[in-house]
Amino acid sequence: MIRIAVVGGIGSGKSHVAKSFRCPVFNADSEVDKLYKNNKIIFNRLKKVLSKYIYSFPINKNEISKAILASQLNLHKIVKIIHPEIRKKMNTFLKKNKKKKFLVLDIPLLLENKINKKRDIIIFVESKKSEIIKRLKKRKNFNLRLFKRFKNIQLPLDYKKKKSHFIIKNDFTNSSIKDSIRIILKKIL
Repeated sequence: MIRIAVVGGIGSGKSHVAKSFRCPVFNADSEVDKLYKNNKIIFNRLKKVLSKYIYSFPINKNEISKAILASQLNLHKIVKIIHPEIRKKMNTFLKKNKKKKFLVLDIPLLLENKINKKRDIIIFVESKKSEIIKRLKKRKNFNLRLFKRFKNIQLPLDYKKKKSHFIIKNDFTNSSIKDSIRIILKKIL
C-alpha cells in the first residue's frame, strides 16, 4: 500500500486535491466534526477542561471557536484531547484499507504531529495567498483571528514544501489538479 499525504496551508485546497486522487481518503477534519457531533466522552472531557465555553452536546463549533479565540492555551487543550482520537480513527482506516494500492491522508497537522511514515509520499498543495484569503472569506464562519491561531500551531509552509516529494500548484481548476495527479501517479509507479 502506498500512503500519499497531502499537506499545505489552511485553505490551499488540500481536501479537494486529496479527493481528486479517487482512492480512499482519510480526512481528519471530517473525523473531528464527527467526534464533536457523536462522541459524548469527548464532549465530557472538553467540557471538563473548558467549562466556560463548552455547554451543549453535540458540541457547537461556535463554542470551540470562542474557547480558541479566548486563549492559545485552550487550543492546546483541545488538541491534546482530540488528536489521540483522530490517530485511532486513522489507524482503523489504515487497517480497513490495507489491501488498497493507494490511499490518501488529508491531515492538516500531519508533519507537526509526526504522523507521517518515512515511506509516505508527501505532496504539498501550493496556492496563491490572495486566492486563499478570498476563498476563506466565502466560508460560512470564517474568522481571521481564528485563522491566525491555527496558523500559529502549524509548521512554516517553506518547511512543509521542503519535506514534500511533489508540489501541486493549485489554481483552483479541476483540470490542472487532475493533470498534476496523473503526472505524480506515473512517477510513483
